[in-house]
Amino acid sequence: MKTNIYTKDVFDIAIGGEITPHQLGYSFPAEFALHSATWLSWPHKEASWPGKINTIFPAYSEFIKYVALGEDVHINVKDESMKVFAVEHLEAAGVDQTKVFFHFFSTNDAWCRDHGPAFLINPEADQKKVLVKWDYNAWGDKYPPYDLDNQIPIKIAEFRNVPCFKPGIVMEGGSVELNGKGTLLTSEACLLNPNRNPHLSKKEIEEYLIGYYGAENILWLNDGIIGDDTDGHIDDLTRFVNPDTVVTMVEHNKADENYAPLKENLDLLHKLRLENGKQMNIVELPMPREIIHEDMRLPASYANFYISNHAVVVPTFQDKNDDRALEILTSCFPDRKVVGVNSLDLIWGLGSFHCLSQQEPFV
Repeated sequence: MKTNIYTKDVFDIAIGGEITPHQLGYSFPAEFALHSATWLSWPHKEASWPGKINTIFPAYSEFIKYVALGEDVHINVKDESMKVFAVEHLEAAGVDQTKVFFHFFSTNDAWCRDHGPAFLINPEADQKKVLVKWDYNAWGDKYPPYDLDNQIPIKIAEFRNVPCFKPGIVMEGGSVELNGKGTLLTSEACLLNPNRNPHLSKKEIEEYLIGYYGAENILWLNDGIIGDDTDGHIDDLTRFVNPDTVVTMVEHNKADENYAPLKENLDLLHKLRLENGKQMNIVELPMPREIIHEDMRLPASYANFYISNHAVVVPTFQDKNDDRALEILTSCFPDRKVVGVNSLDLIWGLGSFHCLSQQEPFV
C-alpha cells in the first residue's frame, strides 16, 4: 500500500537529517538481488598501481564484459580522452558496448565501492529509489586528495534525479555486507578505527547503520586480513551468498599471519545470529598463498568477488587454491555463472573486483 508521506517536502526534511531512510521504509538490498546497473570509476591513478597500471586493463575490461552480459555498466571518466582509452580496452576484451554508458564525473581514484553511492529502495513508495552519500576520507586520510571522489554520489544522484541523503559521517561500501533481510555484517577494526569517526561510539555507529542502510541486526567481526589498507573491510573477509549463508575466508596454515584473526572471526560467526534468530550457514573459503610486493603482503582474497545479474566474478591469483575457491563459490550460486579473472596485477592496488564496483538495485 502506498502512502502520501513520500513528498518533496518530506524528502527535504529527511535530507536535512531529521528523518532517516529507514524511517521512510528504505533499505539496502543484498548484492545478490537484481541489479539495474553497476557503477565503476575508470582506473587512472598511477600511484595506486605503481609501475603496473598499464597491466591491469585487460583484467578490468574482462570483468566489465561479464557484468555487461546481464546489466548496464556506468563508468565515471575524466574526459573524452579517457573515454576513448577505455573504449579501446573494452573493445579488445569483447565487451558489449551497447550496455556501457560513460559519465564525465572526474575521480581521484578507481575504488567505486567506497566512494560511490549506497542505493536504497522501497518498492511501496512513489519514490522507489534513493541514495546515501557518506563522507569519504580515503580510508583514514591515507591517500589524499579525495575531493573528487567525495562528490561522486552527488553527481550520480543528480543524474538519476533521486533524493540524496547525507549522514555526515565517514563510511565505505566495502566495510558493510548485508543480506537484504535486516542483517548487516561489519568489522570493529574498520568502523571503530579512530581514523574514521572518532567522535562516535559503537552504539552511535550502529544507529547510523540502522538509519541509513535500513538494517536492524548489526553483527561485528574483529580484524581484517594482513595487508588490507582499509583497516579490515568485510568484503575481504565474509560475504553473504543468500539471506542465510555466508562464505568466509580461512587460513589452514597455523604459521601464517592470517591464521589467528581468521579463526577468531570464524568462531564469532558460529556464535552470531541472523535477524530471525537462526544461526547462519557458514561456508569456508581457503586463502590463496601470500603475495608480496616490495616487502608488503598484498590483501589477496577470494571473498572480493562481485555478484552481478549474470555472473559472479572472482579474483584469482595463479594459486593452487584458485580452482577450489571457484568450485566452492559455484556451489553457492546455482543460478549464476561463476568465473575467475586473474587479479594478480589488480591486487597491487590493494583491492579487486568488489572494491572497484558498486551495484545499483533494480526496483
